[in-house]
Amino acid sequence: MSESGFHVHGPHDHEVEHASHNGSTSMAVATALLATVGAVFSYMGGYTQANAALYKNNAAIKKTEASNQWNYYQAKSSKQNLAELSLDVVAQADRRQKYAESIERYKTEKQEIKAKAEALEKESLDWDDKSEQQMHQHHRWAQSTTAIQVSIALAAIALLTRRRGMELAMYGLAGFGLVLGVMAYLHI
Repeated sequence: MSESGFHVHGPHDHEVEHASHNGSTSMAVATALLATVGAVFSYMGGYTQANAALYKNNAAIKKTEASNQWNYYQAKSSKQNLAELSLDVVAQADRRQKYAESIERYKTEKQEIKAKAEALEKESLDWDDKSEQQMHQHHRWAQSTTAIQVSIALAAIALLTRRRGMELAMYGLAGFGLVLGVMAYLHI
């Protein structure tokens, strides 16, 4: 402005002001979008972490049930062993028949118990596998959230310093965070 209070804009002043305003607006919009995407990624990270814990808990429950079945199997084996010993010791024919029938019954029961225990162990392993998959996905969501959060910080620095390099770094890191988010969504 001159001493007389009269001010004349140069032809480039208006363009510089307009470009500066539009740059700030686009960075602000980008930051708001990144914050929204980051919030969704953060939610998904928490969701997958909770699922992983739930699945791990289910695995532990199935493992305990399998252990109970194996203990039951062992008890039947002990009873079978006692019946076999009794068969060898007892001389009376009618009692020998009773022990022979008991031995066969225990063998049949043990097969059923063993099959159930093995099925429960497989179920436990399946739940463990699901838990591991969820934890892998959780790590991807956490990585993507972190990249988005850092890109938001870079956007603030770029706005304050008006450095184009910071703005490019912000967009690059935001793109990387989005790629990680897509990988998490696709279970990669």
